[in-house]
Amino acid sequence: MELYRILSKVGFLKNSYAYKFLFVTFIGIHIPLIGLLFFILYAKHSVSPLSIVVFTLIMTLLATGITLWVLKKLIKPIELTSKALDAYRNTRVIPQLPTEFKDEAGLLMANIQESIRGNEKYINDKQDLVYLLSHDLRNFAGNSKTLAKFIVEENPTNTINEYADLIAQSMDQQLVFIETVIKLIKEEDEISKKVMNTKIVQIEPILGRVKEQVKQKLINKKIELITTIEVEQVLLRIDEDLLIRVLVNLIDNSIKFSFPESEIKVGVHFSEDQLAIVVSDSGIGFNPNYNEELFKKFTSRSRLGTANEPSTGIGLYLCRKIVEKYDGTLSAKSEGLNKGAVFSIFFDK
Repeated sequence: MELYRILSKVGFLKNSYAYKFLFVTFIGIHIPLIGLLFFILYAKHSVSPLSIVVFTLIMTLLATGITLWVLKKLIKPIELTSKALDAYRNTRVIPQLPTEFKDEAGLLMANIQESIRGNEKYINDKQDLVYLLSHDLRNFAGNSKTLAKFIVEENPTNTINEYADLIAQSMDQQLVFIETVIKLIKEEDEISKKVMNTKIVQIEPILGRVKEQVKQKLINKKIELITTIEVEQVLLRIDEDLLIRVLVNLIDNSIKFSFPESEIKVGVHFSEDQLAIVVSDSGIGFNPNYNEELFKKFTSRSRLGTANEPSTGIGLYLCRKIVEKYDGTLSAKSEGLNKGAVFSIFFDK
């Protein structure tokens, strides 16, 4: 950036990024000519044609190298801007790009800096507004539910009692929905802030932590979790805690839609140049035509589990969002109703 700063102080170069490149190139082109003139004029003895040719070639190579090095330095603003955008996209770190330059590169940095700050303010304002509305709606729903309970406690007629029960049930549903929205916003924000670092991931310890988190639900429905690990460790970009969250959600989903005393299988292996993590069950499955519908936010395809477990409609959406953030893929497959389901995650090695 220092070379760019120096050239930006030159009057006729200040407002044009292209002029800076042309100026450097012009100087670089004439270095061999200037050097040759000095060589001929100040040589102590007569200069042979061969000496002139050799000197010209050396000066040309030297000038080319210097010019390319200077031009590389001159594109520093573009490199800096690219890294800033990448860092913001991956970790939500707000950059500190210089905004005082007046040429095209300077305006690019200033506009990106302003856009990122504006986008961050918009995200924060939106989250604050949603949290505020959710808090107020939760209070209103809670008040309505309390009033319905008061009505029931007054020993009203059967009809009024039924209406009060319906009001209470409706308020329960609204409270669940509000809590789901808050959870979705928080988790999306957490996912966006996770750093993408490539590191060695130990598979068996991760599956051990996953088993511990789903243990009680497996016991409740007498379901056996069978794991097949063909890969001990692998180099991945995904954050370990997020990978555990994805696997817990997928296995929890399988538990929800599996029949009691059945099996859920988790396999980890290499498939060509990819790491494959496959979660399969023999539960109620789904219509193959709705494969992609399952991953939509608040999908209309959410159902009650085999033991009437509720579904928020955001679990699979968040799983895919996490996997895709780390350049992976998550897909679902089923042969049809009551024929089980298979969820497959693939990461490039």
